[in-house]
Amino acid sequence: MSVLKLSSEVWGRSPAGRDVQQFTLASPTAEVRVMTYGGVITSVRTPDRRGEWGEITLGHSGAAPYFDRATASFFGALIGRYGNRIEAGRFTLDGQAYQLPLNDGPNTLHGGPGGFDQHDWDARTEVADDALSLVLTRRSPDGEEGFPGALDVSVTYRLSADGTLDLLYRAATDWPTVVNLTNHTYWNLSGDRDVLGHVLELPARRFVPVRADMIPTGEVAEVQGTPLDFRVPQAVGARIGEAHEQLRLAGGYDHTFVLEGEPDAVGLRRAAHLSEPVGGRTLEVWTSEPGVQFYSGNFLTGQPGRAEQPYPKHWGLCLETQHYPDSPNQPQFPSTRLDPGQVYHSHTRYRFGTTGG
Repeated sequence: MSVLKLSSEVWGRSPAGRDVQQFTLASPTAEVRVMTYGGVITSVRTPDRRGEWGEITLGHSGAAPYFDRATASFFGALIGRYGNRIEAGRFTLDGQAYQLPLNDGPNTLHGGPGGFDQHDWDARTEVADDALSLVLTRRSPDGEEGFPGALDVSVTYRLSADGTLDLLYRAATDWPTVVNLTNHTYWNLSGDRDVLGHVLELPARRFVPVRADMIPTGEVAEVQGTPLDFRVPQAVGARIGEAHEQLRLAGGYDHTFVLEGEPDAVGLRRAAHLSEPVGGRTLEVWTSEPGVQFYSGNFLTGQPGRAEQPYPKHWGLCLETQHYPDSPNQPQFPSTRLDPGQVYHSHTRYRFGTTGG
């Protein structure tokens, strides 16, 4: 008999009038919920070191708050076509200039105001003895949010019997375009306090500095001697208030860290390790992407979330596996270009666990 359980429910109706389904994938050590609107991870629950189960993400108790970016806050969102920022919402491919709608001051953020997190997705499930998968698919039409080419996208959320969660992204286009998909889950391994006491390790010796508008300067800098050095595990809040220009500009941490070294047998590099000392929960992130964006919840403002729980500043943090911001305008960065005949693949793995106490 399988130790895995799959269920679904209708969670509401989307602005387009479609039923929003929420799927629950459950193993003995993790329970993951995903809804078809926005590909949102609405919940992840795991046990602490005493075996007590608890919520470890930020989110809402129903579907409706996710329909408005003002309340959704990208909680758990599937981000596309382009995660992070594009300067002035402009880029050029093969001599053709493209203009995207602006939604982050003078720039475009996370695919624009009508990005992938603001659409319905089609769903199917796959069941095996050792894993459950939810596969979401969608065709993003040519010109959506200003991006060229029709893009066929699938995202697979796969929960294994050991509690490992894999996100597998795939995309193909009929015209040259740019693609940078990610997930924007806010993690809080305690659930009842801010994340400043969480201990974070980022195995990265370099990061991508930004300007005041959070667009990369174009350089890649060493973390050595800065409060952005997490190669040795550090409490998130230990140095967040230091007088460092990059922390001042971002209001905390909101930077891409460069991942290096040889990938493992399935093409993944270790991106981050997060632990919460009181309850003992841990999260390890592996990815095929060249970077991970560490965001310390600087712009959370106390907005109500699940069960009306307020989410003030630093109540959650994000570890967004992705290419670098503004790569279409920064040729020295790894390319995000996708051409017809090519297939975009990206793979991120989350491992949940506990430490002794």
